[in-house]
Amino acid sequence: MSLVTLPEGDWIRGISVKQPYATCILAGAKTVENRSAPWRPGWVLVHASKTVDQVALRIPQVARTIRGRQLVTGAVVGIARISDCHQDPDGSPLCSPWAHPGAWHLVLKDVQGLPLPVPTAGQLGPWKPTEDLLERVFQQLPDFRP
Repeated sequence: MSLVTLPEGDWIRGISVKQPYATCILAGAKTVENRSAPWRPGWVLVHASKTVDQVALRIPQVARTIRGRQLVTGAVVGIARISDCHQDPDGSPLCSPWAHPGAWHLVLKDVQGLPLPVPTAGQLGPWKPTEDLLERVFQQLPDFRP
């Protein structure tokens, strides 16, 4: 797929996620990402940040999910679509076992891992990927249609 076939404009952002959570997203288990502020629905590049949350590695739910998987850092490892962003009402059950109380829950759908990670720096908050980065990502996903 060439970049020419991708939509024009501001249609995709990057989201940096600490490991092992980025791998849990790619595995299809973690369908909710927690954030301190709301995000708009739409496509995101899933970027595994350079930081590994060592405490999370000992959480049984995480350990089962990542078992036998490589924890790549400092690279875009996949794409996903944010289909919803919400906060669960106080006192109500959480929408997912991965959801944190009081956080904004980004509901992730259409997750696709990349065959090869694309090294790049991420950042806090939604970030805009360069055209070069998008080209390197979507060369690996020839059947992707936003």
